[in-house]
Amino acid sequence: MPVKKSNNMDFTLLITILILLALGVAMVFSASSISSQLKFQDKYYFLKSQGSYAILSIVVMLVLSRVNYKILGKFAPLMIVISIVLLLLVFVPGIGLRLNGALRWIKIGPMTVQPSEIAKFAMILFMAKSISNKKDKIRTFTQGVVPYILLMGIFCFLIILEPNKSMAIIFVLITFTVLFSAGAKIWHLLVWGLPIIPAAGYIFIMDKYSLNRITSYMDPWADPLNTGYQAIQSLLALGSGGIFGLGLGNSRQKFFYIPEPQNDFIFSIIGEELGFIGTFTIIVLFLLLIWRGIRIAIHAPDSFGCLLATGIVAMVGIQVILNIAVATVSIPTTGVSLPFISSGGTSLLFVMANMGILLNISKHIKTIGS
Repeated sequence: MPVKKSNNMDFTLLITILILLALGVAMVFSASSISSQLKFQDKYYFLKSQGSYAILSIVVMLVLSRVNYKILGKFAPLMIVISIVLLLLVFVPGIGLRLNGALRWIKIGPMTVQPSEIAKFAMILFMAKSISNKKDKIRTFTQGVVPYILLMGIFCFLIILEPNKSMAIIFVLITFTVLFSAGAKIWHLLVWGLPIIPAAGYIFIMDKYSLNRITSYMDPWADPLNTGYQAIQSLLALGSGGIFGLGLGNSRQKFFYIPEPQNDFIFSIIGEELGFIGTFTIIVLFLLLIWRGIRIAIHAPDSFGCLLATGIVAMVGIQVILNIAVATVSIPTTGVSLPFISSGGTSLLFVMANMGILLNISKHIKTIGS
């Protein structure tokens, strides 16, 4: 069977992305209308913000889908430098923006940017380009694994200082996923687990706030009005939705029971309003997106495209798993947004930019002709 190059982007992936984006904008409005009316005297405040970013992100996605992904590799080292500088600027008074007790954003004109979102892509891009150049050296310890673990450590150190431990966890998981996919020896990766796991445990134990989240996860009802509050309210939202839900816009938990329902716990609101049918649909759409992404990675014409697609799919998949696990109280509560769905302009813009790159790679995949 002859192998031929595809010149068309993955249409199934594109439609899946647009459906998730549309559902996200609708659910952000439904989940935020009450709180935005109280805070800003405008129930459409979050809708207008998310809708504007959605339109902008579609444009960015389509533009990047037309830019040959191989060109991006040339900017990988520069992206790493820019990311580190931006992460450092977070701590500069007058530039860094503190929200809810954390320094995770910088103010650029009317926009608020989260540098860790840029750093995520920079890490994926750099690893994909560098590993593709090393070829079989990835199977060595000093040249194949150590440089990327050290770079990951720099990013994680700066991100933990913000503090944003959940984002640091995402960096670790993405790094190990890409290294494993690139062919790094498993025992080389396991060796790094020896210092990383105890260090992570120490960080969480020494932080009273994080420790309380872990203990409340074990028994949320032991402290239902404080540390276990979010977990309990999330379960109540999911449980009250039943099979078909209470109907779009009819959530009761968004009436200030779940704090910021349009963000980390938006999956719970989906379960309450759209029921099991709604949450199952969301999960199926994400599984479809991940499957198409894996297919693109497998059939990519070169190792750079393969690893770049792998990193992008890993980033989305890891965030989806963590967000849904938190909403269903399968893991301790942590702040991880649901891609395409949760409110947040920067995160939406960058995930859609990554989708544009994935769509461009899909144009170059090799398929089996008849």
